[in-house]
Amino acid sequence: MGSTPTCHVSLVTSHAGFWSQLPHPIIGLAPMDGVTDAPFRLTVATQGRPDVIFTEFTSVMDVCRGPAHLFSSLVYSEAERPVVAQLYGKDPDVFYQAAHIVCELGFDGLDINMGCPSRNVASSGSGAGLIRTPDLAHEIMRAARQGIADWAAGRSLTDAGLKESRAEMIQAMNWRRGGPPAVRRAIPLSVKTRIGYDTIIVERWIEHLLAEQPVAISVHGRTLEQMYRGAADWSAIERAAQLARKTGTLLLGNGDVQSLQDLVQRVRQHGVHGVLVGRGALGEPWLFRNKEAARAAVSDPARLVASESPSREERFRVMLDHARQYEALLDRQCFPRMRKHLGWYCKGFPSAAALRAAMVRASSSDDVARLVADYQAGQQARQQTDAAPLTVSAVETAVPVV
Repeated sequence: MGSTPTCHVSLVTSHAGFWSQLPHPIIGLAPMDGVTDAPFRLTVATQGRPDVIFTEFTSVMDVCRGPAHLFSSLVYSEAERPVVAQLYGKDPDVFYQAAHIVCELGFDGLDINMGCPSRNVASSGSGAGLIRTPDLAHEIMRAARQGIADWAAGRSLTDAGLKESRAEMIQAMNWRRGGPPAVRRAIPLSVKTRIGYDTIIVERWIEHLLAEQPVAISVHGRTLEQMYRGAADWSAIERAAQLARKTGTLLLGNGDVQSLQDLVQRVRQHGVHGVLVGRGALGEPWLFRNKEAARAAVSDPARLVASESPSREERFRVMLDHARQYEALLDRQCFPRMRKHLGWYCKGFPSAAALRAAMVRASSSDDVARLVADYQAGQQARQQTDAAPLTVSAVETAVPVV
């Protein structure tokens, strides 16, 4: 690709927004479909506060033309900042309009999903499907950037072609959030992608993306065909990072990071500007508490970062608060979607498997509170029994740690 013109670096820097203020390495929460909803993001923000948080991806068609309930993925709280809205789609014109909405909602950044491996998404040409159509990917990035610029210059949602009812819906969302009015400014544009579609083409693909000068690119170390199978290829992520180093664009790695110590090793070995943690945060919203220690350990090979290990009581407290936040922020009828989170919390303590099996049938935060109380009562009774002289049958039925 050759040397990068100075204007490339200066243009990226001038549109960097909050990204330029983040400490390095950047330690963020990765967007995960069906996982990083508003209650989970708020829980993570209050328990560990990563450097940057992304919403789960949302269709630009839903943002611009869908019913109100599809906007739940773009509900957020001030505690999450900096928070980035992630969108997916394949129509540049709709991306242009959606960029106006993201700005109007007061997000700190806009991220374009070019990495979702879902067959329904990719086969339609969206998500990771855009890896096969780089010219369209360019058009989408330009349209989104133009939408951001036009909104910052004062263009209204209706001026952008959106219906008055849509503008009123956005206004209502802002009112419910209770945050300050969105400042008319250009927010940074970033991209989340993979190392290829069915083969690894990371150099060619990342060069295509860098040509459009996004402020940041997050790379998951698998192809679309891999989905989440096999190991993430961090050597491919490293090659992407080497290309980005020649520009002003930040390159963040993603994939198979289960702890902050894993994160430290990835940064040391592969030269990324930062790492997004996804599945490692499931059931562990406090994972980011020791992020400053992780940052310090990057330059000190002898230093290890301990994983946060809250007590069982604190785990239950956070889980119950998460469940209550779910009911407060989202429709209570959607509570079954909370069950997977409840299951992820139930690990690493006696009889966790039994409690997990019960939690995946919970239908409200009251159910969660009751199940926790029943568990604690059962454990207390077991401890009283264990305090008595052990019989052979008691030894045989001792509960293992799951």
